[in-house]
Amino acid sequence: MVAANRELPASGYALEVDGRLKCEFATRDGARAGREELKKRFPMLQIRIYDTQTHAREEI
Repeated sequence: MVAANRELPASGYALEVDGRLKCEFATRDGARAGREELKKRFPMLQIRIYDTQTHAREEI
């Protein structure tokens, strides 16, 4: 079985859930809201925000 390789987004922000990119957002506020919603539903997940401009990941 081969896992699908998800490409890094070209712009904006993405949510990295347990080391895999899952969702893309146009703004940092949108990404933070998405992260908070996921953390409320699944507190055991490790979720980071990936910034495409700086190539940095923001931990909770």
